[in-house]
Amino acid sequence: MIKSELVQRIAAQNPHLYQRDVENIVNAILGEITNAMARGDRVELRGFGAFSVKRRDARQGRNPRTGASVSVAAKATPFFKTGKQLRERLNSTG
Repeated sequence: MIKSELVQRIAAQNPHLYQRDVENIVNAILGEITNAMARGDRVELRGFGAFSVKRRDARQGRNPRTGASVSVAAKATPFFKTGKQLRERLNSTG
């Protein structure tokens, strides 16, 4: 599902809301999650999961085409850990 499909589904389930308002709400939520992660904060949505940032140290890598050694800079990567309720729902046998 992409963001526009999410907006359409939420708007369909809530006919009293305009689609543009739903889109603004979805964008605000995702924007705040992004801003918090950019600051290095952890975002936890109970029952759904937690978004956090993992740091990867600088290292020496290899160019697969030439085999030459290249340095890879340190970087931050987004990480998502599912919540217990989401895991249980995905792994239910019904």
